[in-house]
Amino acid sequence: MSDFTLSELLICACADVWKDDGEVLATGIGIIPRIAQGLAKLTHSPALMITDGEAYLTETPVEIGAKSHEGRSYGGYMPYSRVFDALWHGRRHALVGPVQVDRWGQANISCIGDFDKPKRQMLGLRGFPGNSINHANSMFVPNHSTRVFVEGEVDVVCSVGYKDDNWQPGVRRDFASVERIVTNLCVMDFGGPNHALRVISLHPGVSFDEVQDNTSFPLILADDCIETAHPSEDQLAIIRKLDPRDVRARQIKDNPPGIRA
Repeated sequence: MSDFTLSELLICACADVWKDDGEVLATGIGIIPRIAQGLAKLTHSPALMITDGEAYLTETPVEIGAKSHEGRSYGGYMPYSRVFDALWHGRRHALVGPVQVDRWGQANISCIGDFDKPKRQMLGLRGFPGNSINHANSMFVPNHSTRVFVEGEVDVVCSVGYKDDNWQPGVRRDFASVERIVTNLCVMDFGGPNHALRVISLHPGVSFDEVQDNTSFPLILADDCIETAHPSEDQLAIIRKLDPRDVRARQIKDNPPGIRA
């Protein structure tokens, strides 16, 4: 396939973060991650648990912009307390959208600058601390730049990563894991030496040098780095069904094509 947008390429790349996860609660934060969780459920990962955003597990992903319960197939009751039961037992994999990320996989959604007198105030820590120590997380970054992938440590450590100094002795790290980072340039994981961040796929027309130039710390190019897989006809059909109003077209500036000239 060559006729697809960058947003559609990213949806497919994001869906792959849940591949082979089995029966875990998948949570996609934002439009592209949310469509991606539905795509994963309807293709390679049917055992995923997803919710309607309210209180029910649903076997049929909710369309973007849907106003009613019509056409949904429910699989169970999932009130907030049961979400935490799954979360605390490590049976969740969230795809989140940080504002800053550092070389250790620590993320920031709280503020930019000094915490006592920030330059920019954002969401606060929200559920990041508890989520990051209890279950796997991946990240979606729609604008890969040095402002996001910062030199040194993030301004506020909202979610834990692989920086040993920030873990107290004796604290269990069984469930804490940063799996993948999907950006508008590439897909990365922490599979390098000592959990170093490495590029495992480059989007069509993107070079490793471009990714490195937009990152404030050294990256590793994986030996088996590939071009990010193009969406298939079947995947695009599911994406259109999940997003019939084409909200995805407004998620990346100017809605660029998936293959760069």
